[in-house]
Amino acid sequence: MGPIIGFIPTFLKGLRVDRPDQAWCADVTYVRLAHGFAYLVVIMDWHSRYVLSWELATTLDKAFCLEALETALRITTPEIFNTDQGPQFTSREFTGRLEAEGVRVSMDGRGRVYDNIFLERLWRTVKYEEVYLHEYLSAGDARRHLAEYFRFYNEERLHETLGYRTPHEVYFDRTPEWAASGAVV
Repeated sequence: MGPIIGFIPTFLKGLRVDRPDQAWCADVTYVRLAHGFAYLVVIMDWHSRYVLSWELATTLDKAFCLEALETALRITTPEIFNTDQGPQFTSREFTGRLEAEGVRVSMDGRGRVYDNIFLERLWRTVKYEEVYLHEYLSAGDARRHLAEYFRFYNEERLHETLGYRTPHEVYFDRTPEWAASGAVV
């Protein structure tokens, strides 16, 4: 089926996102392979920056985005799901799946460059800390490296904006042992 027709509101304008699962976002970027490209989709929790799911595909269709969505929805359901207006995200299958779960579908508005800022920052981080450091021979090779990177990103990489906690700690509301003990790192 084709993209949805009509106006999709931006629910993020003026919204203070202050808890996990209040708003999720998704985006697609490309990953260079030795011979060609693969496409990477990520679904992220806005509050914690936790990568809920990701998929890699060699074609830019909606199937891998739907797979990532299903994986994320097995964890929980957000109140709002924000994306750009790409055809993968405006498809009736994608928006319909969210609406079936009672999720408010939100899309970046014209001139609202900051609606997807957290994923743009993630892309920069992933590319500089992982992708540009490796030459992936195949999509399978990229998938193995990215799996390890996203585990590291979620569970080990400290974020200054998260109070030097990991996305996993913030998403699951866990305080690191060193912080609870008052130790200085």
